[in-house]
Amino acid sequence: MKRPYQDQSPNEEVTFFIGTEVERTPAQGARTLFVVGVQSPERVLALAEQHEVDQIYLGANQSFDVGDWKNGHTSESDNWVAFVDAVADGWNKWYCLDFDVKDLEWVLEGVWSEHNNFIPMISVKMPYIRQLNVNAVLKLDDLTFQHSNTGVWCHRVSDLTHSTGFTHWSEYTQDQSL
Repeated sequence: MKRPYQDQSPNEEVTFFIGTEVERTPAQGARTLFVVGVQSPERVLALAEQHEVDQIYLGANQSFDVGDWKNGHTSESDNWVAFVDAVADGWNKWYCLDFDVKDLEWVLEGVWSEHNNFIPMISVKMPYIRQLNVNAVLKLDDLTFQHSNTGVWCHRVSDLTHSTGFTHWSEYTQDQSL
């Protein structure tokens, strides 16, 4: 993903960057090491200690990809499991995994959600959201009737796009690449 950093123009080659968590999460405001793709857990933990961060953000820049895991394990999914497990085992502060909603079940197969310091960042891509009319609703559903949830949750998109949860793109430009 091309995006700007404080110390350089947009670049797709950045693997690690440091910044303040600007998104509205439990770690908002925390000094954060952002990690793009699967990396050496030892290197990640060493950088986190060296830069005195309070959060490690995995899957930064929409880099999380476990392939077609629903048809069995893939090398991508195995690599991600080993990577997140190693970071979780070596880190006692906040850690976050940014993943697409289609991979929610894969994330739940791991035990990370049992950790109080884990932040699952579930990404739901909704381009052109402002073009939806005032009646638009986002439905948090189950796989089928009474599969695993007690029901469904429906929220008006206009309520979800209120300024209290909004992070403008300009807030993402202060990170420093490593």
